[in-house]
Amino acid sequence: MHTNVKLDRDIKCAVLTVSDTRDYETDKGGRLVIELLSSLNVTISKAHYKIVEDEQTAIIQQIERWLLEDIDVVITTGGTGIAQRDVTIEAVSSLITKEIEGFGELFRYLSYTEDVGTRALLSRAIAGTVNDKLIFSIPGSTGAVKLALNKLIKPELNHLVQEITK
Repeated sequence: MHTNVKLDRDIKCAVLTVSDTRDYETDKGGRLVIELLSSLNVTISKAHYKIVEDEQTAIIQQIERWLLEDIDVVITTGGTGIAQRDVTIEAVSSLITKEIEGFGELFRYLSYTEDVGTRALLSRAIAGTVNDKLIFSIPGSTGAVKLALNKLIKPELNHLVQEITK
């Protein structure tokens, strides 16, 4: 397992929590993403941690602002389910130029085998690229954040960033 991977260079990351009910005090998922990335050479400034409502326009506008900045990776948490208010995937999919299908497939597989069983089929977690930047959209629960970060994102982040910036 690659849990202690150190990155070759500082990677600039932005974290977006999508929720109608969370605020900066109650956002466990977004704060956990930041905490788990802190063991790597990842920079997340205060300006690169935001919470927006479950609305496609708000999600797209915030991500597009970050894509214009010197950011390598955007990680969104929340809004990935099948409820009517869950629109993160629709918003992020509209921005992605290349989907990384294996991320969602592996996330659901690991969720199924290690965590939630058949409820994993409800997850629409995705990842992809927008030009030379990565986007990961994961559920907002702390269990899902730990799984996605520890088993998939952290072990491959350095390699993924190297690949998209070739």
